[in-house]
Amino acid sequence: MSLIKIENVFKIYGDEGCENEVRALDGVSLEIDYGEFVAIIGSSGSGKSTMMNMLGCLDVPTRGEYYLDGIPIRERTERELSDIRSRRIGFIFQGYNLIPSLTVWQNVALPMTYQKVNPGDRYQRAIEALEKVDIASKAENRPTQLSGGQQQRVAIARAIATKSPIIMADEPTGALDSKTGVQVLGILRQLNEEGTTIILITHDNGIAAQAKRVIRVQDGRIISDSAPGDDPFIMSQTKKEVASAVGDGTTPSGALRVENGRAAWAGARAGGLTQ
Repeated sequence: MSLIKIENVFKIYGDEGCENEVRALDGVSLEIDYGEFVAIIGSSGSGKSTMMNMLGCLDVPTRGEYYLDGIPIRERTERELSDIRSRRIGFIFQGYNLIPSLTVWQNVALPMTYQKVNPGDRYQRAIEALEKVDIASKAENRPTQLSGGQQQRVAIARAIATKSPIIMADEPTGALDSKTGVQVLGILRQLNEEGTTIILITHDNGIAAQAKRVIRVQDGRIISDSAPGDDPFIMSQTKKEVASAVGDGTTPSGALRVENGRAAWAGARAGGLTQ
């Protein structure tokens, strides 16, 4: 049984069959297994954010079926959806969504309140999660005292602390500098290697290439579903970056491949390999 399964899902805004109808999702079907690292990529208006809301139980389909760990989702009440989210999905948002009036550890512990975790255990789990992302020293600080990269680490710790089997990351590096973004992606890869299912929402081919599976969305439909090394958009970008890295503006000889689950160029000389 797949962890996530959606069958012929439509999400329609406006009046179906009328001029004001907007099909944000148009007959989408997909399955995601336990322990996968999946990137869902698309431009603005492609339907990727609607798909994230659907997969994250923040919304339900207009038509079609969605099963999360075998549980049918479409007919659930908002209260039931909230309970499913709190127990099964950890969220990481581009804007961090931290509460300024709470300390760092209190922000991390907050979702555990809805899970009805014992108060003493909340603190311990919050500190353990902060240690995992190397920011436990800031546990008593307020979010406003942290850099953007530090705030994103706190947001990741908050998702970790829930011990949810799924982490859903919506443009998690979008507000970060490139160095910090690489660090955040490294944390997500480590979590995936430890067994957590990661679903990454992005518009960036370079970010999507860090996943092990890339689902490309356009006009509310899935137009491709492949490994990064089989995605032509990712490989085209990788090819250009490697050519630039070796300094002559041309594509080096060799074969494009996937290395450690990510796009890489086999023929680049030492120091020029782009991942």
